Amino acid sequence: MKELLKKYIPGFIFDWYHFGWALLGALIYKFPSKKIKVIGVTGTNGKSSVIALISKILQEDGFSVASMSSVEFKIKSRIWPNDLKMTMPGRTKIQSFIKKAVQSKCHYFILEVTSEGIKQYRHRFIDFNSAVFTNLTKEHIESHNGFENYKKAKGKLFKLLKKGGKSIINLDDNNADYFINFEAEEKWGYGLEKVKHGIDKLVQAKDYQFNRNGSHFKLGQIDFKLNLLGKFNLYNALAAISVCLTEGISLEEIKEGIEEVKGIPGRLEIVIKEPITVIIDYAHTPDALEKVYQTLRELFSGRLIGVLGSAGGGRDKWKRPEMGQIAEKYLDRIILTNEDPYDENPEEIINQIAKGVKEKEVEIIVDRKEAIRKALRLAQKEDIVIITGKGSEPWMVVEKGKKIPWNEREIVQEEFKKVKN
Repeated sequence: MKELLKKYIPGFIFDWYHFGWALLGALIYKFPSKKIKVIGVTGTNGKSSVIALISKILQEDGFSVASMSSVEFKIKSRIWPNDLKMTMPGRTKIQSFIKKAVQSKCHYFILEVTSEGIKQYRHRFIDFNSAVFTNLTKEHIESHNGFENYKKAKGKLFKLLKKGGKSIINLDDNNADYFINFEAEEKWGYGLEKVKHGIDKLVQAKDYQFNRNGSHFKLGQIDFKLNLLGKFNLYNALAAISVCLTEGISLEEIKEGIEEVKGIPGRLEIVIKEPITVIIDYAHTPDALEKVYQTLRELFSGRLIGVLGSAGGGRDKWKRPEMGQIAEKYLDRIILTNEDPYDENPEEIINQIAKGVKEKEVEIIVDRKEAIRKALRLAQKEDIVIITGKGSEPWMVVEKGKKIPWNEREIVQEEFKKVKN
């Protein structure tokens, strides 16, 4: 029905509809963002991790924090999973949440801002004090009718920065210049490699090293230990550190907070450590998938056995064969399975991924639980099983929008007991 309406009703009607709801939500809850500091985090990958890191640092420094991400919702010490199957909730829900954060006397509200949410004006009538750009790679290309439109959607967050607002930008991303050009009272840049003009302050990690426990790096004269795997998580940490520096928190205090983060649910989360390593991760774009595989190749010496799929719903079909190519490049064993098919045929989605694999053998097991079981059976001592696409998501969405409860962490643990006993 929704697709039929989109076909016959002009797009500007939908724009008015979404904008109207955004305004109504703000009016109902009396523009609550004016009474709290708001940090918006956007980009293709890393948003939830950056939010978790910012939240922890601020909290450890004595501030009360509320946040909304694809992983969880949080108001002070109360944390509950995001089970909406929607990263950025509807307009009235966000405004209601901000109002509750204000009533709970939170100092900060941190919001994961998506291009789809921006397209539907869910970011409007929110006063953003800071905007963070993590990175930009291809995603939602079909929905936005091209990469440039996708990039421009992300840029709309920076256009909405309030007077005196600060921008925090990943300088090592190829699209950094676009985001640097937006007006801001202070422009902060972070990275490992490039130094760009047009920013006011630079946060650049030095002497960084990676290992199976995370990474070590230096900022100024201070040594940091990060308990999250991979180079991409170092970028996430630098984004969070930059935000907290803009808020006047010292590097010494930031170090204490960041080292308290032991892991982020569903983000390179190690579920089983011995005798094999089993990891789950949310990676659902080619870029994220490649970074996960690269990280594991660099840190572990055993075989890499991968279980992966791709979401249905007509979204980003272009990426499916690319994910197959990436799987072939890095994995020793490839198992393709179901993810979130929505109304698409799961086997057709899997076959489209398989088209990207030219030479290696592919095993197709539509039932995701069975695919996980097979990967665990194949794994021998020191092998790594990496299961991507779901992470900490609580649902699998099938035809007609039906949600099936899904907990990848628990399923892995249950199947491991069966297989290894």
